[in-house]
Amino acid sequence: MLELSVVYLAAAIVAVPIAKRLGLGSVLGYLLAGILIGPFFLSLVGDQTEVMHFAEFGVVMMLFLVGLELQPSRLWKLRRSIIGLGGLQLGLSTLVIFIVCFYFLLLSWQASLAIGLMLALSSTAIVLQTLTEKGWIKQEAGQNSFSVLLFQDIAVIPILALLPLLALGDSGTIKHTESLIDGFPIIFQVLMSLMVIALIVFFGKFIAGPVFRYIAETRLREIFTVFALFLVIAIALLMQKIGLSPALGTFLAGVVLAESEFRHELEADIEPFKGLLLGLFFITVGASIDFSLLFEYFLLVLTCVIALIVVKAGVLFVLGSVFKLENKQKLLFTLALAQGGEFAFVLLSLTGSLSILSPEQVHLTTLVVAISMLLAPILLLGYEFFEKRDQSLKDEFDGPDQIEASKNVIVAGYGRFGQVVSRLLKTQGYQVSILDHSPTQIEMVRRFGSKVFYGDAARFDLLAASGAADAQLLVIAIDDPAKTLNIIELCQKYFPHLKLAARATDRRHAYELIRLGVTDFRRETFDSAIHLGVDALQMLGNSETASKRAGELFKQYDEDSLESLSHLWGDDQSYGVAFKQRLEDLTQVLEEDRKQQDKLNACNGDDCA
Repeated sequence: MLELSVVYLAAAIVAVPIAKRLGLGSVLGYLLAGILIGPFFLSLVGDQTEVMHFAEFGVVMMLFLVGLELQPSRLWKLRRSIIGLGGLQLGLSTLVIFIVCFYFLLLSWQASLAIGLMLALSSTAIVLQTLTEKGWIKQEAGQNSFSVLLFQDIAVIPILALLPLLALGDSGTIKHTESLIDGFPIIFQVLMSLMVIALIVFFGKFIAGPVFRYIAETRLREIFTVFALFLVIAIALLMQKIGLSPALGTFLAGVVLAESEFRHELEADIEPFKGLLLGLFFITVGASIDFSLLFEYFLLVLTCVIALIVVKAGVLFVLGSVFKLENKQKLLFTLALAQGGEFAFVLLSLTGSLSILSPEQVHLTTLVVAISMLLAPILLLGYEFFEKRDQSLKDEFDGPDQIEASKNVIVAGYGRFGQVVSRLLKTQGYQVSILDHSPTQIEMVRRFGSKVFYGDAARFDLLAASGAADAQLLVIAIDDPAKTLNIIELCQKYFPHLKLAARATDRRHAYELIRLGVTDFRRETFDSAIHLGVDALQMLGNSETASKRAGELFKQYDEDSLESLSHLWGDDQSYGVAFKQRLEDLTQVLEEDRKQQDKLNACNGDDCA
């Protein structure tokens, strides 16, 4: 087992970075890694069936994360393109592929429908990654591509539920997968399935939140991660035991938890496991490609690949015209989604186990999907070349007025300090994402309608999940000086575009912020102390004008001193001498200003002018 692990990891380390550098994307890198270690080349691994069953759990985790992203507001905003464009793409592509398979390839209607549903799906991993890397995701074509992919991801759930109904044996009876409720009446099975689904929704809505808060209060990150994994695995196991798709259960759990304050933390904890397992899944797919079969049926496979791309591209082009996409945007939209997708591998595994397709048909379809995915980045590279050659196209796609500037601000820490900053920003129309590490604080604040998410802002994955890559500003309002510095260093390394505004707990902390190059900070008690000092001067008999002037001079001089003495911080002797001298200078300045003001007041009273 350890030897196989080393082989898989080494292949990924070698192939994926090379693929990324060539602009092919990480998914194709994993596929190439699998091909490299598979039987056709180095023969370092054997049969991939058992490994693939394990790696398919990465798809279950992917659907859980998809569910976490499906917030009602986001769905409503994209409702027209998700339901209309996505639904028509899936339906028309399935219909055309079904007709080709049934009437021209003479397959059974069950096999034709299964193949149509599988090949109608596109690669979420390849498309979204490439569009993001090239800067096309915010364009009209990018947003429509995202909507179609989102609909396809959701559609995988009913497709998974539909495929077992196509598994008809010779006797015309439906083949059942092994489950605890096999042999019971159909009515009982349906009711039990509905009860389990309702239980998952109830647990996610009313029980998961308090449990997460209880675990979060321990401040043990590993326990939080353990419970997140336990939640996903337990739901998948429960669905499997009653004969339903594990992905369906985790997807529902993700949707229910999409409004939870722990959503970002869940994404950050599950994402690495999902990425590793999906990478392993793609490697096993690459390693399982039967090249002898490819060479035996080379013309058939090549013809099917070309036909698949042409059919899907034709459907996408027509839909782009119906939805009135501009011609150049329509071209990008068409090329982006004209390939097969990773979910087809999962569905192919299921159709093979249900005997909907023969082993040879499964292998041939796997070849068609894999090769179409290998060609997908090449199509987009061709579009990129065309874009660079066409100056007018470049101006239209890359013009800055085409991209709406983000107004998102992240506030880390929602105590007394962070609340004031957040309220001010919200009143000015900014979208504020709030992170806090106190479950009790989050629960209290959410009662008043504010959205606050649980998590440690010093974690890269959590900042990324919170939108740091697109946000304009990060306000660090936590009361832990060391963690503030960690967050700043993290942002300067991974999010250099992000503007930073920080809360300084004291003068020492302020000097540390200056050393890191952060100039936008406020000492948490300084301003309030100045105001109280002004009030104290008035209570001692000084005029309001004189008291406020003394406060302003003191504030200005102290802030100037903070900047000018920062280079001496750490040298106690030199800093002590300089600080004492500045204090004496301040006393002298305030005394001279008071005398000058008294003289002016006296002259005004005696009409000196």
